[in-house]
Amino acid sequence: MIEKARIIHNTRKGGYTVGGFCVYNAEGVLAVIKAAERCRSPAIIQFFPWTLHFHGPAFIKYAAEIAHAASVPVSVHLDHCSKPSDADLALECAFDSIMVDRAKGKGITVEAELGRMDLESVLTDPDMATDFVKKTGIHFLAPSFSNVHGPYPAGGAEKRWRLDRLVKIHAAVGDATLLVHGTHPLSDKMIQVGMARGMVKVNQNRNIRNRYYKYIAENCNKVELTTLQVEAVEEYSKGVERLMVEVFDSAGKA
Repeated sequence: MIEKARIIHNTRKGGYTVGGFCVYNAEGVLAVIKAAERCRSPAIIQFFPWTLHFHGPAFIKYAAEIAHAASVPVSVHLDHCSKPSDADLALECAFDSIMVDRAKGKGITVEAELGRMDLESVLTDPDMATDFVKKTGIHFLAPSFSNVHGPYPAGGAEKRWRLDRLVKIHAAVGDATLLVHGTHPLSDKMIQVGMARGMVKVNQNRNIRNRYYKYIAENCNKVELTTLQVEAVEEYSKGVERLMVEVFDSAGKA
């Protein structure tokens, strides 16, 4: 079984959630692996196509090698791959899964977003979701229920999320695995609200880097670069660990 599929399968059996941690550099990769090993938690490292182009395929190979060498299950995923050329390039890299609907033949698990997640949301229709999952054969579905990529308007997710629709989607798709996209900013409580309604993977991006940013801003002119990198990764990993322990309940599950 492919690593991401195994991780998600185990969350469903174990009644917890796994984090999909979006990272952009080596420090992010190291921070997620460090946190996962310390917490004995599974984890998913996520890149966007920007990383694939900026760092190049060799960086993805490096990330995959150290992720798969970790003492706990860690998967490497390419998120929001919309251009066919990017998908073709990604299929030749070391990803375990790609967020497109054309990778299944390569033995890579497939994640798809159905609907549109912005302030002019196109919400996921529960019946359409069922048909979409059956016809495409995707492994993981990220539905739109008024969740958005980027900052929420006044009232936040608490006022915006259509939980009634999420419940219907969960009931309609049956065994398909549901994921939460659009989690910035998002309170711990709202993450757990989604978890209680069938979400077994929750994407996390900017909020896991707050401690990392703060440390670099306060120390970049005070310490040697080697110390800066080591300590910055430590701070980064603490942001990931907090979610594993306090929110996702994935600590100790690897």
